[in-house]
Amino acid sequence: MNHSTANVWMHIGAGSFHRAHQAWYLHRLLQQGDDRWHIALGNIRDDARTLLDNLTAQKGEYTLETVTPEGTRRYEKITSIKTILPWDPQLSALIDQGCDPATKVIAFTVTEGGYYLDTNHQLDPHHADIQADLSGDARTLYGALTRILKARMAQHGEPLTLLNCDNLRHNGERFRAGFLTFLALRGEPALLEWVKNHTTSPNTMVDRITPRPSADIAPRVLAETGFNDRAPVMGEAFIQWVIEDDFAAGRPALENVGVELVASVLPWEEAKIRILNASHSCIAWAGTLIGQTWIDESTRTPAIKEMAWEYITQDVIPSLTPSPLDLEAYRDVVLARFSNPYIQDTNQRVAADGLSKIPGFITPTLIECYQRGATPRATAVIPALFYLFLQRWHHGSLPYSWQDGMLDADALHRLLGAEDALARFAADTSLFGPLAQDAEFAALLQETVARLAQWAQQPLPVSE
Repeated sequence: MNHSTANVWMHIGAGSFHRAHQAWYLHRLLQQGDDRWHIALGNIRDDARTLLDNLTAQKGEYTLETVTPEGTRRYEKITSIKTILPWDPQLSALIDQGCDPATKVIAFTVTEGGYYLDTNHQLDPHHADIQADLSGDARTLYGALTRILKARMAQHGEPLTLLNCDNLRHNGERFRAGFLTFLALRGEPALLEWVKNHTTSPNTMVDRITPRPSADIAPRVLAETGFNDRAPVMGEAFIQWVIEDDFAAGRPALENVGVELVASVLPWEEAKIRILNASHSCIAWAGTLIGQTWIDESTRTPAIKEMAWEYITQDVIPSLTPSPLDLEAYRDVVLARFSNPYIQDTNQRVAADGLSKIPGFITPTLIECYQRGATPRATAVIPALFYLFLQRWHHGSLPYSWQDGMLDADALHRLLGAEDALARFAADTSLFGPLAQDAEFAALLQETVARLAQWAQQPLPVSE
């Protein structure tokens, strides 16, 4: 195939999730004989150089291992990534690819924290990375896209789609609002108008549990396929992708490979974020507190599974009813997926980025419970677990290093070291929005933290 005639789906964010999810769907199209699209993959930061080098050596090809809850493994060589964009401080390869008229979609997976949004879902202009990019740097997606799209506008100005593939509610809209704010603050009026008029940002919902690749994947891949893969990736067998069908310059025929193209992604997005993402974090923080390593062992611990089940059943399902989805069935499927012992997903991976997950995944349910006159006892468990988790971090007693895109370590240590640390935590508007001024919520959180602190002292047996 002559790649120069293909449309290009440029992807920013070379992590495992993209390679197990979006790249898999485009690979399925190639398998069907539809070779009109391929992927060009790059990264904003220089933290994936080894992976990109390994993919370059393998001509973009790698093996995806999937595993069912019953332990059935499948191996598939993914071939949709045809161009690897090497990193340099100027992001020159990203800029060149983004300027190519064949590039019709720029998609990205930069994690929830990579959008730098406050609790009102607006860009936080005070964050050090955003400040740097407002001064011309390109540490964030916004700074990188400014360079790429400025060059594209100057060269030919062909329209394109900017596609958010992260776990962020209303992800297309919120990315777009953040980006337009960034361009206004940076004094880029011409680019601001061009982005408004020549790009779209559909909302999407993405789902496939994809742990960080562990050392035992490559030997299995070699044994099963004979391919000595230096960039394998693994994920669960389950996969889902729902996209609002609003592309500015055409799109792959994704409906032919099981993607749901819809007018509004909202019901799927709300169910995914509140039922799957929020309970995932609940399990990871709770499991960490009682000395567990793996998501599946924590999910099979009765007290922890009950926390997640009651949060969904008591507080989330009433908040999301009526829904076109069967929410009880979705809850049961999600908890079964988390129990999959073959995924080997770690509490460490899922525990990351809590400072953006609390306002994004948890606080809306807290607020809606109070609005309908219910006390969100089951939901309050999740920020209470996070507070106890943060106290362990503050005292240096977490069993692993904790990563959070929104972390200001000095400020957080000061808060957690204060005599009234829990009161300050409850009053943090960046986490709890309007509830930060609510005495009833503060009292509920205090009572919940006290109860869970006693529970977390004693590791519990795992039920099989």
